[in-house]
Amino acid sequence: MQLRISPSMRSITISSSNGFLDSMKVRVAARLIPYRTVFHTILALAFLLPFVFILTAVVTLEGVNKCSSLDCLGRRLGPRILGKRSDDSARLVRDLYKILNQVNSEEIPVGLKVPESFNEFLIEMKNNQYDARTFAITLKAMMENMDRVVKRSRLAEQLNKHFAASAIPKGIHCLSLRLTDEYSSNAHARKQLPPPELLPFLSDNSYRHFILASDNILAVSVVVTSTVRSSLKPEEMVFHVITDKKTYPGMHSWFALNPLSPAIVEVKGVHQFDWLIRENVPILDAIENHRGVRNHYHGDHVAGTNVTDNPRVFASKLQARSPKYISLLNHLRIYLPELFPILNKVVFLDDDVVIQRDLSPLWEIDLVGKVNGAVETCRGDDKWVMSKHFRTYFNFSHPLIAKNLDPDECAWAYGMNIFDLSAWRKTNIRETYHYWLKENLKANLTLWKFGTLPPALIAFRGHVHPIDPSWHMLGLGYQEKTNLDSVKKAAVIHYNGQCKPWLEIGFKHLQPFWTKHVNYTNDFIRNCHIFEPQ
Repeated sequence: MQLRISPSMRSITISSSNGFLDSMKVRVAARLIPYRTVFHTILALAFLLPFVFILTAVVTLEGVNKCSSLDCLGRRLGPRILGKRSDDSARLVRDLYKILNQVNSEEIPVGLKVPESFNEFLIEMKNNQYDARTFAITLKAMMENMDRVVKRSRLAEQLNKHFAASAIPKGIHCLSLRLTDEYSSNAHARKQLPPPELLPFLSDNSYRHFILASDNILAVSVVVTSTVRSSLKPEEMVFHVITDKKTYPGMHSWFALNPLSPAIVEVKGVHQFDWLIRENVPILDAIENHRGVRNHYHGDHVAGTNVTDNPRVFASKLQARSPKYISLLNHLRIYLPELFPILNKVVFLDDDVVIQRDLSPLWEIDLVGKVNGAVETCRGDDKWVMSKHFRTYFNFSHPLIAKNLDPDECAWAYGMNIFDLSAWRKTNIRETYHYWLKENLKANLTLWKFGTLPPALIAFRGHVHPIDPSWHMLGLGYQEKTNLDSVKKAAVIHYNGQCKPWLEIGFKHLQPFWTKHVNYTNDFIRNCHIFEPQ
């Protein structure tokens, strides 16, 4: 580009060497246009003309010679400059959305070959020159097939977990056998628990009484050990451990050979309670011999399931079919006032809990005349664990349930409960519990699906006093994403669910809270090859 100014400053000529603009002559009026204005005009033209040239060249190269206005040029180049889609691109996307929506409501053609990988999908598209509709149908079929495969895998995982959780680990079975053998051959393993001089404290209401019912020796040892270690006054603690007849010798041997002085430990078998006979608990005999019950807990656990089941729902169904729910030990807590007729207040602990804080303040909680101090499970940060209402446990499509219960009523937790036995003896809680067990048997087990908690939720209605959630943290046996900071702060952590900490399927990052209370140097534990998880 060349710029020439006449000597007299009366005219200015601008010419282009490429021939695009041959010449542009500006005549300057002698009086009307000041020299400064002319100078600014020259600068503006010198700046703009190269861009005009470039834009015009781009339009020419793209074959849009007919576009001669700046408005047309802006419509052509604006979307590209701003990174927006052209009209053709937007129309293509709209058409694709339309086709996908249409295909979404259609059935997949029978016999359609479904690619097994994305790479295979691309190859078939290229070789067969798919149109948009064929592309959408094949994509839908491929995604639905993959979804079925994933769900089948998840259901299989839950089923395997159920079998692993229901089986007795080899090491724990060995521990029970070895300790039972020790009971028969070692007088120290048979010594009286507690010693005769401590027997009066078993019914002394000035002491803190804890009750456990289990046939898992290792699990009970962790509960008792962690409670004693966390206590500020272990000399005021009394543990009443109840087990079945076959486990009694081994359980007795463990605590006889591994005393936790100054705490007092009593071990009793259900056969040693005079009150606990079939005549007093006829419903339990009915449960054990009911054909529907046996099929439910010992039958085909896969029957009635399909790939459309939600894995979490399937896991809940499996958990409800655990054989432990027809065990007398699992129903035992409903008979505590009769089993311990002199005690006024006790704390009941499940065998899958760990105590991390002194529990003595539980006895100071005013239950305001209620029977059961428990943590409510319908509110909390963990929306999976702490979102349990009555609808979670009961079948509200059954008229008997719909008539008597409120689906929005808040549930509460078994596993760490403070029971006022004096207040309990004034109620008909046990009779209500038995009544609903019978009704569920009559209804062929269609009133509820979860073990022993549902009848307890009904029996204790109006008798529960909520306690602070920090006392009892749940879900460590099924919520892998449990908040570790919350675990550390909780007084009691509960491994409810299938993934118990003593099993291989236990969550590795949650196991140390339990394993630190196991004495892996103990001869019986070491000889049974029970090793600390790595």
